[in-house]
Amino acid sequence: MIIPAVFVLCGMIGWACATPTARSMQVHESREAVPHGFVSSGSAPPETLLDLRIALVQSDIPGLHKALYDVSMPDSPLYGKHLTKEEVEKYVIPKQGTVAAVHSWLAGHGIGASNVTPTGDWIGFSVPVEKAAEMFEAEFSVYTHQDSGTTSIRTLSYSIPTELVDHIELVHPTISPPAFHAVKGSEVKREASAGTATAPALNCTVYRSPWRLFSRIISGLSRITTTPPTSLTFVLTRSVLFTTFLVDFRPDLNPNTTFSVIAVDNATNSQNASLASDESNFDIQYTVGLASGVPVDFITVGNSPGITNFHDTAIFLLNQTSISHVVTTSYAGAEKDNSPQLLRNLCNMYAQIGARGTSLLFSSGDGGVGLSNCTTFIPTFPTDCPFVTAVGATTNVGPETAAPFSSGGFSNYFPTPSYQTAAVSGYLSALGNQYAGLFNCSGRGFPDVSAQGIRVEFVKHQANFTFRGTSVASPIFASIVALLNDELIAAGKPPLGFLNPLLYSTAASAFTDVTIGSNPGCGTNGFPAKVGWDPVTGLGTPNFTKLRTAVGL
Repeated sequence: MIIPAVFVLCGMIGWACATPTARSMQVHESREAVPHGFVSSGSAPPETLLDLRIALVQSDIPGLHKALYDVSMPDSPLYGKHLTKEEVEKYVIPKQGTVAAVHSWLAGHGIGASNVTPTGDWIGFSVPVEKAAEMFEAEFSVYTHQDSGTTSIRTLSYSIPTELVDHIELVHPTISPPAFHAVKGSEVKREASAGTATAPALNCTVYRSPWRLFSRIISGLSRITTTPPTSLTFVLTRSVLFTTFLVDFRPDLNPNTTFSVIAVDNATNSQNASLASDESNFDIQYTVGLASGVPVDFITVGNSPGITNFHDTAIFLLNQTSISHVVTTSYAGAEKDNSPQLLRNLCNMYAQIGARGTSLLFSSGDGGVGLSNCTTFIPTFPTDCPFVTAVGATTNVGPETAAPFSSGGFSNYFPTPSYQTAAVSGYLSALGNQYAGLFNCSGRGFPDVSAQGIRVEFVKHQANFTFRGTSVASPIFASIVALLNDELIAAGKPPLGFLNPLLYSTAASAFTDVTIGSNPGCGTNGFPAKVGWDPVTGLGTPNFTKLRTAVGL
């Protein structure tokens, strides 16, 4: 785990040696019911150790957001002048009074916490359930995930001392469930019908650029990072399948081309075929295969359940002196399953990463506007975070149409960002009163862009299969961004960094608008694709030649 060693002052037997001062407590976070897909299996054993983290209130989040937009808005004099690690950290390091107050309270309970993040805005410690219940006036129970049978310890409510309300943002894991799957409650849906090897000319059509564009030799100055599925203890991508893919689809490339593997939370990358992930294999095959010559890092995440995987990956990236220029992740989960405070905090981590010059891309999800039994539309996270680029999916050519599973909609946690106001307003005007009350018309709209996401070939089990999902689209779009970055850096220019302000302004005309299709769900036909931005395919699919012009190449 990323959490460092914890210093316990009194030891496991001596929790009672510290007598905490009586304090006024108030509920800090709560949820009304057990999360969807889970059942309570009774009280948690009092002696079970919990690894807890506390997020301290950060010093200047508005300043962080301003700094991010200053370097990301094409018309800003600071555009492209990305921040260093140290410059970003000054916005999130907690005030000394906050640090002192929280550590003093923990010390009163006989607990010494250590930093989880470089700035100490997250701290971690381990305590038995019984002690945690006392500290947070919480009832911890064992919850069983009905589909997988896995168990975890959570609570429906917890309290903190009243005098610490302005110092503590949240405690985790508490009310947010461990499972963080695709919005259908499983891996992003994929199609696995055996096929024959053919050059993926479909992608060539999508990008409006000859296939030879992707077979040229480029300087390899920019980087892509792909993040594996988050619902597994460890994930592997099989090198032998990657080599077969290059031989079949990119014979112009060296079949011995490699990628780096980075392990987070003690993850491993075994080459056992029975443990292979289609998701990971596809991501590597298409990032390396499309962005030829660009170094690729494969991050595999270990023992952290659910959204903690996202959290630990963000912490890992923020710990690096130099971060990859493009990061693509092919998983998303239902926004409503997690606490607003937790998702806002993680979204602000993405703002930190973006301010340092990294483009973060996430697949929008494969649930349309929501599950069939939902009463309101269900937005997904991290795609609804305003500081990442959400990628939807399309299918067909001449014309392209929206993939019916492409998740899209409007956040209930994040308001419409300024860079998107005109685009969202235009769509809502065209939509009228359709679906009034089923979604938050003042929320952040997603996806931002799209790429092909149905019947895209890849290699598994030494045979060619087709893959489907927005998880197909995100690594494809990330490869396009990497190619642009490569040319920019070779020309002495900075990488693109946080993409959205550029996409919705200077580059808005560099996309092929998709106006056919919708994303059904919740017993409805879902949002219809329309002229301009829409919450099915975003701005549309990329035209590489026009994008080169839009970014100044």
